[in-house]
Amino acid sequence: MLLKVKYQGTKKYIRLQSGFTYLEFINEVKSKFGLPDATDLQIFDETDTAVDEDILLELIESNPDLCLTMVENALLRKPGGEDVLEEYKSENTLTHSTRRHLVNILTSHMTEMHGRIVPRQQKEKYALGIITLFPSLKDPFSPKGYLNQDFLLLFGGETASKMLEKWDTAFKYKVIKEAKQLTQSKELCRLLNAAEKPTENDDTSKSGRKRSKISASDAVEKMVHFHKSCCSIDEHLRGRKGQQPYILAAGRTQNKIDNFYIVVDKQLIPCQATSSLGAFDELFKSHYVFNLSYEESLVQLYTFVQTTVYNIDVTTTDESPRIRELRAKLLN
Repeated sequence: MLLKVKYQGTKKYIRLQSGFTYLEFINEVKSKFGLPDATDLQIFDETDTAVDEDILLELIESNPDLCLTMVENALLRKPGGEDVLEEYKSENTLTHSTRRHLVNILTSHMTEMHGRIVPRQQKEKYALGIITLFPSLKDPFSPKGYLNQDFLLLFGGETASKMLEKWDTAFKYKVIKEAKQLTQSKELCRLLNAAEKPTENDDTSKSGRKRSKISASDAVEKMVHFHKSCCSIDEHLRGRKGQQPYILAAGRTQNKIDNFYIVVDKQLIPCQATSSLGAFDELFKSHYVFNLSYEESLVQLYTFVQTTVYNIDVTTTDESPRIRELRAKLLN
């Protein structure tokens, strides 16, 4: 029996006897591609679905023209990788620091194997590998299960955690101080008062600027919507237009939010975060995970967050002089 197998972009035929075992298949693949015996391989079909040992033979017999993709388990080749596997084995989860270490290991492996600019398809394959090896990390509400993992692999653990780690300590009070120097209005005073309240579910307002001016309240309307818990979410979604993502905050009152959601093209994705800051972090990341452009009227705001908070594409992004000036004030 001849089977097509792909490893790191190279396709080869392998020959196996009828009724072969899983181990025979793996050993033949290693021999054909010159891989060490200790190499740990994962198998995926043409839809990037992981193939388990107990269905391999049945899958091949039902589709003999199938091309199987072999992916090496990078964790066993990198320092600290076995520690990650051991922690998950004992705890059935990973701590935040270990998850960052996991992503750093895989990001390094991707760069070694595919160069500095890694194709999106490869990043998604690695993200799929994460939730295959660590099922409890899967996001059940993301279309592919790995919204946060995808962003982590795009930019690394350090970048992905910047908003939550640095906003309160490095940015929030500097932004408030800068806002107090603007021309004061009733609306601006309301937003400043809300921003200074030490509550978890404070107003998630962000006073954005756009190329043609937009008020702070209009900016909030583009980014955050409150939904009363007793009302139908489906009815809310049917009444919305546009594809740009926004936050849907659901609760009994605006001061008591029970759940946050990201709405993308009328699709509801529950946030893992329980705070307004965490919800905004996921809102920003959704633009990259789903390859969406920024809302036109919020381009300046999102660009500021992109370059100043996350440090993404700082030198190649078209920024206004005001954003560059503000970044200099906040970071110096």
